[in-house]
Amino acid sequence: MRLSEFAYDLPPGRIAQYPAAERGASRMLVVPRGGPAGECEDRKFADLRELLRGDELIIVNNARVIPARLFGRRAGVLADGGDSRGQGHLSARIEVLLTRQIAPDEWAALVRPGRKMRVGERVLFGEGALEAEVVGRGEFGVRRLRFLSPAGDSSGPAKIEQYGHIPLPPYIARPDEASDRERYQTVFANQPGAVAAPTAGLHFTPEILREIQGRGIEVCAITLFVGLGTFQPVRVERVEDHVMHSEAYEITGTVIQRIRQARDAGSPVLAVGTTVVRALEDAATKGFLDSEKWDTRGAQGEASLFIFPGYEFRVVRQLLTNFHLPKSSLLILVAAFAGRERILSAYQHAIQNGYSFYSYGDCMLIR
Repeated sequence: MRLSEFAYDLPPGRIAQYPAAERGASRMLVVPRGGPAGECEDRKFADLRELLRGDELIIVNNARVIPARLFGRRAGVLADGGDSRGQGHLSARIEVLLTRQIAPDEWAALVRPGRKMRVGERVLFGEGALEAEVVGRGEFGVRRLRFLSPAGDSSGPAKIEQYGHIPLPPYIARPDEASDRERYQTVFANQPGAVAAPTAGLHFTPEILREIQGRGIEVCAITLFVGLGTFQPVRVERVEDHVMHSEAYEITGTVIQRIRQARDAGSPVLAVGTTVVRALEDAATKGFLDSEKWDTRGAQGEASLFIFPGYEFRVVRQLLTNFHLPKSSLLILVAAFAGRERILSAYQHAIQNGYSFYSYGDCMLIR
């Protein structure tokens, strides 16, 4: 299967630069998972409660986005005592995007410009209130950074929170604003560590959640820390050759038990977002959902599963998702769930009918 088969043209004006004025006010395109391509219904996200059967198990991602974008400057002196002054202007701004926490004080990160950042070099943030040392290099320009406190204290995480910026995606062509610290989080986000939002969950409000639960529908949370695996580009033309970066997830024993009960009862599992799909399906492939021993132990794993057309879904039967970039692993996953032609047809309907796209845009309910 060729990557070019997942291309589509999107007018730039369809890319949402801000969220809807009120959370929960987005539009929602309802797409049947079966049937001919082209069948879809224009609704509002606020209609979700009445569209549900009543026996669904809804699973959300409670990961919380940290202010993972940092702007600093090169310190000029290498950790081994060497001098880096001959390698570039020290006044030039260095942009760091944290992508994955490795240890309490170490992160994998993308650094720009990164080609001149050698192992041992340091970056200063907040006029030197926070430092990071490059301690390793990886593929695709990834650096391993160790955060240091000049005062010798352990306030690194708090200082990242203080000096960091919300890492809005590059297609949002504006700097982050104070309001993004609240609007680029779901209302159920309580596990810090993600560097991008599980955006399908951005549409929920406490009121909509209460309405859904008022029908007796259970809403459970898992955690997948959204990182490089979610937004890395597909660099190969043959889709099957793409390799995903792994992302850490955790599913409690209680949620595993609920999933097992839903499957036994024939109740559909509705995943809120592609991150939930990846975590659940990865857990299923590793047997976490098939043995009662995990009902109490819970499951922790690294989701490196790449889902493309031909994949047989083991858990998820319904999907709430935003619209995704052309040729992205997320679009390929959605196409695997509902069929490439059906999804591309739905995207064309959305474009022609004025839907907004991507992180702060509208959503689709596929069932």
